[in-house]
Amino acid sequence: MSTTERAKIKTLQLVAHTPNIRLDKYVAVALPQFSRNRIQKLIKQEYVLVNEQKAKVNQRLNDSDKITIKLPLATHPIAELIPLTIIYENEDIIVVDKPAGLVVHPAPGHSSHTLVNALLAHCPSLAMNSDLIRPGIIHRLDKDTSGLIVMAKNDYARQYLVSQFKSHAVTKGYLVLVEGRLSPKQGVIEAPIGRDFHNRKRMAIVETGKEASTQYKIKKYLNNYTLLEITPITGRTHQIRVHLAAIGYPVVGDRTYGMKSPYIRRQFMHAYRLGFRLPSTNEYREFTSSLPPDLRQALKLFAHSD
Repeated sequence: MSTTERAKIKTLQLVAHTPNIRLDKYVAVALPQFSRNRIQKLIKQEYVLVNEQKAKVNQRLNDSDKITIKLPLATHPIAELIPLTIIYENEDIIVVDKPAGLVVHPAPGHSSHTLVNALLAHCPSLAMNSDLIRPGIIHRLDKDTSGLIVMAKNDYARQYLVSQFKSHAVTKGYLVLVEGRLSPKQGVIEAPIGRDFHNRKRMAIVETGKEASTQYKIKKYLNNYTLLEITPITGRTHQIRVHLAAIGYPVVGDRTYGMKSPYIRRQFMHAYRLGFRLPSTNEYREFTSSLPPDLRQALKLFAHSD
């Protein structure tokens, strides 16, 4: 790939000089070429960090705070011809069955070959959305989580769906295999989630974290493993993986919060169900996706393991 196709990042290191100033206001002074709205989007998309941590738009700064701005110089992702499995499409949305290994949107470290790059080739009008870095993005799946994800073709559809996610009106279901025989057969895990103080790339159960709730129901046992149907009530980063690991039943193949498995190369997580109301018609639609071949094969292996 040529240099011009790679997303370029310019990193600025700043130190707060005015105590108690809002983060977005401080960055606006440091970057006068950007509108306040643009700066707020950069903060929400984690291109602006305070002391190497994710920050809020209205966060108040101290004199000692270090502000890191990873400024995307190439703001338009490049369209790439990447195969897609499209479950449903109309003038407002696209529902895609994402394969494991595909990152959802460009970010530092993953500047190309993402779902956004693939969708721009399929639907060039996505480039007209107001979010230039992550056009059409409403929610995310981890790179190694397969399954259903919905993308918005226009700003109206995006706002319509975002409001449903915020009000917990979207139906989400995951099939997850964990280590151990979990009991009771159904329950709710509730624990606040935030950045791990010792490793910023990880999430953890922390008292100062955001409220998080995960509902589970056992589908079946496979020797010393349990296949679960998971319904996340909230949508925190790595929520399902963190919650299950915290109660002692880590997701099989999860190298971050558990350990690798000899039978599968990635975490056993599949977003198999997704339901919401369609923009324009307000009709409720629900979509499902079968387990992909690698997870079906893994189930057979775990069922016959010692």
